[in-house]
Amino acid sequence: MSLSTVASGIGVLELPCLRLLPISSTQIQFLTVEARKQPRRRRRRELSFSHFPVLIHSNRRLRHGFSELNSSFDRSNSGETGSDTTFEDGEEARRESSSGVGDSYVALFVGMLGLDNDPLDREQAIEALWKYSLGGKKCVDAIMQFHGCLSLIVNLLKSDSSSACEAAAGLIRSIAAVNLYRESVAESGALEEITALLSRPSLATVVKEQCICALWNLTVDEEIREKVADFDILRLLISFLEDDDVNVKEAAGGVLANLALSRSNHKILVEVGVIPKLAKVLKGDNTENKGSKVIRKEARNVLLELAKDEYYRILVIEEGVVPIPIIGADAYKSFRPDLYSWPSLPDGIKIEQTAKAPSRFGASELLLGLNVDTNADDVDEAKMKAIVGRTNQQFLARIGAIEFEKEIKSEGPGKSQQLTLLPCVDGVARLVLILGLADELAVIRAAESISDASINEDMRVSFMEAGAVKPLVQLLANNNKEAVKLPVMRALKNLSLSRTVCQRIEAEGAVWFLINLLKQPEISLSVTEHILDILAHILDPNKEMESKFYEGPVNGSKADSRKEVLDAAVFSRLVQIAKTASPNLLRNAISVIEFGIVSNPNMDTIISEDITTVLDLALRQKVLEEPENEAEELEKHLLELEEAGLTISAASRLLTKLLDSESFRQTIDVAVFTELLRKILKSSLPLHYKDWVAACLVKLTALSSPSQSLNNPINIEVTLYKTIPSLVEQMSFSSSPEAKEAAVLELNKIVSEGAPESTQTIASHGGIEPLVKLLEERNERCVEASLSVLYNLSMDSENHTAIIRAGAVPVLRRIVMSQRPQWEKALRLLRNLPV
Repeated sequence: MSLSTVASGIGVLELPCLRLLPISSTQIQFLTVEARKQPRRRRRRELSFSHFPVLIHSNRRLRHGFSELNSSFDRSNSGETGSDTTFEDGEEARRESSSGVGDSYVALFVGMLGLDNDPLDREQAIEALWKYSLGGKKCVDAIMQFHGCLSLIVNLLKSDSSSACEAAAGLIRSIAAVNLYRESVAESGALEEITALLSRPSLATVVKEQCICALWNLTVDEEIREKVADFDILRLLISFLEDDDVNVKEAAGGVLANLALSRSNHKILVEVGVIPKLAKVLKGDNTENKGSKVIRKEARNVLLELAKDEYYRILVIEEGVVPIPIIGADAYKSFRPDLYSWPSLPDGIKIEQTAKAPSRFGASELLLGLNVDTNADDVDEAKMKAIVGRTNQQFLARIGAIEFEKEIKSEGPGKSQQLTLLPCVDGVARLVLILGLADELAVIRAAESISDASINEDMRVSFMEAGAVKPLVQLLANNNKEAVKLPVMRALKNLSLSRTVCQRIEAEGAVWFLINLLKQPEISLSVTEHILDILAHILDPNKEMESKFYEGPVNGSKADSRKEVLDAAVFSRLVQIAKTASPNLLRNAISVIEFGIVSNPNMDTIISEDITTVLDLALRQKVLEEPENEAEELEKHLLELEEAGLTISAASRLLTKLLDSESFRQTIDVAVFTELLRKILKSSLPLHYKDWVAACLVKLTALSSPSQSLNNPINIEVTLYKTIPSLVEQMSFSSSPEAKEAAVLELNKIVSEGAPESTQTIASHGGIEPLVKLLEERNERCVEASLSVLYNLSMDSENHTAIIRAGAVPVLRRIVMSQRPQWEKALRLLRNLPV
């Protein structure tokens, strides 16, 4: 076979997978054992086993080639492998000389890969070429100069021999480590064959390692990542994260880390379930993974790439892993622990002191910490985790090991935006610790991370128990820079979504600071919006009524402080903001004003302001006048409807409560507000936002005309546009049999009283199908009421088709045939239907 020479430039060998070393003694023993398991014909391989297998049944020249190649390989690998290694002149000359001797026999081994050769010869040849390729890029170039050799190598991945598969995958791994050949490997069908090989039920560990490492090297190329990001391959890689061999796990993590570098792969990575698996690895839930730094590093890299997307970041945090800013070791030098203070819980609660003085060397703290578990009933889980997290992070900060400077310097440009990931216990404590540092940039980034991590009740309570509320409120009070205030208020806003945390925020005096900021007319719109968001959460009228019902009335000092804060100047400022602000600010301003009414029955301060203008502005929503847009804008239209519904509901609730004041009723035009509310009631606004609209309409009607006749136009409209649709919805979606019974009985009452257009409204809102389903209930009252409503509906021939399509006929026949108490009504309904 002639050698075809290829003139190409010598590039640098890239090694994404760094374990390209000569075959180990363990692998040699494995191959020897495998050979002994073969039939008698294979036993001849035991005669000589060096770095390169010897072909016994080949010609003398071929055996001599193996011997020369073996000796040259041993000499060339006496130092480190790889094209980046530097040598002395004499050493380099000897290497080049020995490499030249080995290169002269490569053609013979490539020729032995042919499909017409004996399988044992092919196996020995691929093993020889694999070991030769470990010499570096020049050796790989020497192999790849032969056209078609890559196809023969890939073909050997189908072999039944583990040794041949391992060698073929290892050679592909070496070839894929060179930039020039990655695309050729991908186009040769290697990906498909590697996938098929990895799918085998019983595959040797060494074969798995070489196959996955080949994928690791291939996925360095961005275009190849898209081909590898297949559901079947990803499913296999995730399963290999739990393999017994650490090298297999590390290689699988490396492939996933490379795939995560392409944003287009994030969706399929999340769908295949990579986040829970890698979060488990990173948290160290598996004791086998605790000692593997490589797999933990790769898991962190994947999750950090996914966390760049806001939605996927939420999924990562839900698995108990928190993104933490890397701020540099110097930033922690300003940390000053209280070495001689009596211990307290992280949230600031002092522990009862029994000793006369704290121990100088911290023994009292240690003994207290050891005693926590014995009082587990008194200290909940969140507090215990906060204690553990604070202890860990403060200890690391004291000894200077919390963050190493070399970790920052290695990142290069943009290092200030670098993140790492920590388990929830340590991550929450680390963020709280950063809030107390002197570095403003670090504090800003910590506040932003707290805001991002406060995604659910557990996380918000964890931050509260770790002591995040107090430093955030102090930053709000003492720092006048808007660059600091904005992330701090954003963090408080997300934390205040929890009612428990709201109480802590109010207890720290945040309301007073926020109100004082709100009174300043020079503050920016973004600051005003954040202030009103926090105040609307803390001073929520609904939460206030719930707390009075479940927790008793607000204590006197707290109620007095609220009255002092919510004075006439505050209401004046709120009205001013509501007149000129966005819908979100308008809604929050109305909510705070309503809270003022609930906590202070004296409405003179509110009525003196132009509150009617604010209410009129809130009830006139342009989105209600616009027709439904095209399909591509439907989502935007629905979102605008939701926002308008929140504003209208808040305004209607405030108007309903203001109507209790005689002085207020004298200042408003009842006809104008009645017309506005009637228009809203008939609109396409979601049904649950019409509750307070209907209640306010009924109250306005009662004040203007004491007669509460059903024929009153307002009452009819409330019945048609609110009551009936709500009852149909209750019948359709409620899981409670009692709720369904109450809904159908109320519907029957409305229809029996002859409310105009009541039957048409029931049919148009999809009430026929749930009524038919109720006929199959064993509750006799439900069946009788359903039959009555359906009979009234059947009086209109337009409803016949819908009743029959809902399956009423067979159900009615069963009632008649079984002689149930309602069989006569069922028979009359059947006679009305065209059956």
